[in-house]
Amino acid sequence: MEITSILPEECLCLIISLTSPEDACRSAMISHAFRSVANRDEVWEKFLPSDYRSIISGSSSSSSLLSLGKKDVYFHLYFHPILIQNGTKSFQLEKKSGKKCYMMGARALSIIPEGTPAHWIWTSLQESSDGEKPTFDFKRMTKRMALLIFPLFTSCFDFFNRFPETAELKQVWWLNMRGVIETKILSSDTNYAVYFVFKLRKEHTTGFTQRTVGLHVHVDKIGLREVRMVSLDPLRDEPRYIRERGDGWMEIEMGAFFNNCGDDGSVEFSVWEAHTNYVKQGLIIEGIELRPKDSAS
Repeated sequence: MEITSILPEECLCLIISLTSPEDACRSAMISHAFRSVANRDEVWEKFLPSDYRSIISGSSSSSSLLSLGKKDVYFHLYFHPILIQNGTKSFQLEKKSGKKCYMMGARALSIIPEGTPAHWIWTSLQESSDGEKPTFDFKRMTKRMALLIFPLFTSCFDFFNRFPETAELKQVWWLNMRGVIETKILSSDTNYAVYFVFKLRKEHTTGFTQRTVGLHVHVDKIGLREVRMVSLDPLRDEPRYIRERGDGWMEIEMGAFFNNCGDDGSVEFSVWEAHTNYVKQGLIIEGIELRPKDSAS
């Protein structure tokens, strides 16, 4: 006798909602009765952040997203980062837990010196966004697809250049860029890592082979300060801090922290290098990303 004939659907919904998105997908493969329960809005709303509506409302696709079922909303935010705050930041969900991932685009960072094309220019990287964004019909997902969907995708999806503009370094003698984000918008009781997302031009890149740059992360509520001196040149990166993201961009971990700061804390991060004997050029910045430490690390 199936358990679905013993327990009411409300009890099964509650049980499945206390597991994980991956477990819910696996539950949907047991039987047709389980599938109808595991796909219900009551289950998937538990996996979404409690403030997902207010987050989505800040994007240009808010009306279409909020009209979807909760499972479709979850997977859309999983596969497709949405742009918020006038396109200067992006938001998506971590692959298994549903915890929050944010990226501050270059436009959301304070880059010094700025305002003159001699130092930095704003550009659109069309080569990163030529392909169509992947689309998925989760209601028609087969059992085999549901079984494979979580193990196959191992990162916060980057099939395209998410921001309309990136910052390209033309020529400076010293680097100084920084940003800040409030801890209250992140998932609580979560280990986060901060990543600098960048690339170097194939030609006319200088100043990063000879010198390291400083990566600084400061969490004021817990008094954490972390500084790492690293090379942004993959050929000179002996400890192998730099990782290819699979989308044409590279990333390097700036630091990590445990977010138990409540509503009062903030995370400040910066990238700097002040050795004026070396001119620097050819660095392209997509942004700085904060995501759960165990995500694609």
